[in-house]
Amino acid sequence: MFSQFKDWYDNRHDYARRWKERTGGKVMGCFCSYAPEEILVAANWLPARILGSHEPQDVAEKHIFGMFCPFCRDVLAQGLKGRYEYLDGILLTQSCIHLRQSYMSWKLHVPVPFQHHIYMPMKVQTKHATPYHRSELIKFKEALQEFDGVELTDDDLDRGIAVVNENRELMRMVYDFRKDDNPHLTGLEAMYMTVSSTWVDKEEHSAEIKKVLKQLPDRELDHDTGARLMMIGSENDDIPFVEMAEKVGATFVLDDHCTGSRYFWNSVEPQKDRMTAIADRYVKRPPCPAKDWEARHRFTHILDLAHEWNVEGAVIIQQKFCDPHETDMVPLRKFLDENSIPNLMLEFDATNPLGPFRIRVEAFLEMIGSEDLF
Repeated sequence: MFSQFKDWYDNRHDYARRWKERTGGKVMGCFCSYAPEEILVAANWLPARILGSHEPQDVAEKHIFGMFCPFCRDVLAQGLKGRYEYLDGILLTQSCIHLRQSYMSWKLHVPVPFQHHIYMPMKVQTKHATPYHRSELIKFKEALQEFDGVELTDDDLDRGIAVVNENRELMRMVYDFRKDDNPHLTGLEAMYMTVSSTWVDKEEHSAEIKKVLKQLPDRELDHDTGARLMMIGSENDDIPFVEMAEKVGATFVLDDHCTGSRYFWNSVEPQKDRMTAIADRYVKRPPCPAKDWEARHRFTHILDLAHEWNVEGAVIIQQKFCDPHETDMVPLRKFLDENSIPNLMLEFDATNPLGPFRIRVEAFLEMIGSEDLF
C-alpha cells in the first residue's frame, strides 16, 4: 500500500520530467520547506524540494565553504551535476546562510530561467513578521506573473490554498494512526509519504493518501512496536538510517524536522486577503531553530507532540556544521531531560556510518528498556 510513495521517492527526477511532459507545466526547485507552495500551485507550477543524493561528491567545494553543512553542499552538487536540469526556476525562502550560499552558487553556475529569493523575516516572533512576509510574497507573485505573462486572481489563490491544505490535512490524519499502542504504519513508511509529498503534484499525492487511509484502520504491523521513538532535528530523508533503527527494536511514531511534520503541520486559515493568510501560515508554522527566537516556542510544541504520541525516547539528528541546530542542541537536550524524555544525539553527514550508529541506537534502546524496569 506504500509502494507508490516509495517509487516516487526513488524516482523523483523521472516523476518531475513526466509531470512536465504530461501537463505542460513548469517545475520550481525549492531550497527550503518555507517555500509558499500555495502561490506556486495557483500559478500551475510544480513545487519540487531540492534534496541531496546521500552520495560522496567532490564538485561543490570550489563553490561553497567546506564547513557548511553537508546537506547544503549535497544540494549544490546535484545542480552542478545536472540532475535537476528539468527545472524552470529555483526559489529560496530565507532560512539559513548555508542554504543561501547553495542558492547563490546555483544561480551563478547552473542555468535556470527563473530565480527568486524571498527575504522572509528570521524573527517571526514579532507583530511585524506577517505584514513584512506578505510584502515579500507579493513581490514573488508579481515576479511569477511577469515571467508567465498571466495574472493570478483570488480564485487562483483559493485553489492553490485548498489543494495544499487538503494534502496537509490528509497527512495529519495519517500521523494520527501512529498514536495507537500498535501503530498502523512504520516510521519508514511515513517518511516515504512525507518526503515524496515535497515534490509530487499535491492532488495526485492526496489521491494516493486517500487510498492508504481506507486501509490503515484495519492494518497491523507484522512485528512488535518496540520502543516508541520520536525523531527531532534538521532536514532528514535518510531512509537507510530509519530502516536500520526500526530493525533493532524500535518504531518511529513521530518526527519534528523540515522534511517531516514541520513541513505540513499547520494549514492556511481563511482570510479576506489571501496573501496575508498565506504569509500568516508560514510565520506561525512550527519553526526551525533559525526562526525560533528569542523565546524557544518549538520546545513546548515538541513536548506536546511527545506526550500526545506517547513517545518513550527521542533521537535528535543534526546535520554536521548546522549552526541553528548546534545552537539549539544543548538547551533542547536539557529540556527533554527535565521532562523525562530520554534522548540520543547523532550527527549526520551526506553518508552515515550505519554500523556505529546501530551500536549507539541499540545501547539507547537498552537504556530505555532498563528505565522501564524501575
